[in-house]
Amino acid sequence: MNIMLAEDNYGVVTEPATLTITRLLPGPIERIWSYLTDSDLRRQWLASGAMEQLAGAPVELVWRNDELTDPPGERPEGFGDEHRMTCEVIAIDAPRLLSISWGSTGGVTFALQQKGDEVLLTIVHKRVEDPSVLLNVSAGWHSHIDVLEARLRGTTAAPHWDNFAQLRSIYAERLFG
Repeated sequence: MNIMLAEDNYGVVTEPATLTITRLLPGPIERIWSYLTDSDLRRQWLASGAMEQLAGAPVELVWRNDELTDPPGERPEGFGDEHRMTCEVIAIDAPRLLSISWGSTGGVTFALQQKGDEVLLTIVHKRVEDPSVLLNVSAGWHSHIDVLEARLRGTTAAPHWDNFAQLRSIYAERLFG
């Protein structure tokens, strides 16, 4: 199964349970790498948490999505003000590749490729079996990358939770019709 989504910023389900999402971001590659690996920078778009850049090292991710944008938007029912998850670095090749375990799924890989002055970020989230989880993962990655892109470009991101809710509706239609 290969569900293509019309616009470049939307994720693609490349297998029944694998999401691939790409975004062209302002470089250089080392700048984007730091937003993946440095807790203080990663906190600004995804989740904080110390990470040793070594395969086998633990990574504790701490999400505080209300802090990503000002205003944060309206938090959907069922989402708390903080979420924690302990992961492990599976593979690392700085500044091009970072793979980490991810809860009960098959893990997440971040790949970076320099494209002139920009960097192609590719995120592959494997084995997201539950369709409702796939829906949240798709909208979640998309909305978090929107925040990252705004920070990197020096613009203001849409309120995170409102963007997530809108994207969740769009992905529901695109993925499940």
